[in-house]
Amino acid sequence: MKKVLVIIPDGVSLRNFLFTDFPKEARKAGIELIYWNATPYDISAEGEKEIQLNPKPKALTDLYKRAKINAELDHFQEKFNDPIYEKYRFEPNRNGLKNKIKNLVVDRLRSSFSGEEGLKSLRKRMKSSERNSAYYKRCKEVLETEKPDLVFCANQRPVNAIAPVVAAADLNIPTACFIFSWDNLPKATKVIDTDYYFVWSDHMKKELLTYYPYIQDSQVKITGSPQFEIHYKEDVLISREEFYQKYDLDPDRKYLCFSGDDITTSPHDEVFLRDVAEAVRKLNNRGEHLGVIFRRCPVDFSSRYDGIIREYGDVIKKIHPQWIMDKGSWDQILPTRDDMILQTNIVEHSFMVINVGSSMIFDFTARDKYCTYIKYKPEITIIKKDICEVYEYVHFRSIPDQAPVFWANKKEDILPIIEKCIKKENRKKIQNAEKWFKIINDCNVKPSENISLTIRNL
Repeated sequence: MKKVLVIIPDGVSLRNFLFTDFPKEARKAGIELIYWNATPYDISAEGEKEIQLNPKPKALTDLYKRAKINAELDHFQEKFNDPIYEKYRFEPNRNGLKNKIKNLVVDRLRSSFSGEEGLKSLRKRMKSSERNSAYYKRCKEVLETEKPDLVFCANQRPVNAIAPVVAAADLNIPTACFIFSWDNLPKATKVIDTDYYFVWSDHMKKELLTYYPYIQDSQVKITGSPQFEIHYKEDVLISREEFYQKYDLDPDRKYLCFSGDDITTSPHDEVFLRDVAEAVRKLNNRGEHLGVIFRRCPVDFSSRYDGIIREYGDVIKKIHPQWIMDKGSWDQILPTRDDMILQTNIVEHSFMVINVGSSMIFDFTARDKYCTYIKYKPEITIIKKDICEVYEYVHFRSIPDQAPVFWANKKEDILPIIEKCIKKENRKKIQNAEKWFKIINDCNVKPSENISLTIRNL
């Protein structure tokens, strides 16, 4: 039996590595799991072994991390002669003297440590900063007590994962991490360095090796992502009748899903929801019986949709994600197993999904459903962001030549697209989406088993 300490730095990691088949498959592979938990979720209540991580990274480490991300985006832009990397930057908080001083420090570090050598120095400084923390010392004590065969981090980007990973490396304990999202690598979000990296596909492996040439081919393992595993489980589905009754849906209607985006990606998402609802209302006036299931982004608690939902209450039914907020803090929002089941049932009982550039296409593709991407400027006076820019991002360059989605290039496209999906026309779109899904995620059906066996073989 091999002992593996699994670092759970955030809610996404819970979703991928506790709420999936991973615990079961790991045990089958002869692995003893201990979850090193930085979230408020009580993992021990599920009968799993848990150690509370209680992360307290140093403030200086976070400044190094911010500088590293910005310097890395500069480097990518210069190396690949591509302005897209500039669009990945987040505007820093400029309120108050403290934030202004921090921003000055980050800017100075960014300009002082450029290129491959500068980035190498910043990575070293992040690690050195954490080695001087009480948090690092506590991590080292835990590792010396537990003596794991491997430390596996479920997410490559949180600053609170640096200390435990560095402590493991300093004790010569092998380390690995999972690249948790399909769009993360071009955004310079890889904060930790490990001995091995688990990725979704050969496509992601090539990305990792391209962006980080100091990583060797043998360090990268293709496993797929557990994120979509639930969509292949028939036993979590409920009947149409039960689903409609539970969420107060009209049994005479067919429903499409409008999947909301976060407010940064799509700041005018409520306008697109209105456009979809208008198209559905027009189709109903022509004799169709349709409705819109609105699933908001789980971390979007804004009131921006409220007026639209009231105005189009005859067609829109909202089904809220079943995430939980701990201690009333936005950064402590956690997914649940129930929400994963809810999401796959929404997919099953909708005939298509409409949104702005989301990975929900793959959730719907897994259950043989259509997807439409919105790609036009909303009809409003002040536009905060042209969402057409989203489709310029690097991860969309993996789209096959034959379109896997219907493109709504203007508001008027929505109605005829919905008609085609009702009639199940152009099934080639779904086949093309499956090809794209295969590019993004090589191992759709058994990623938890793949990850467990890969850990065992390491």
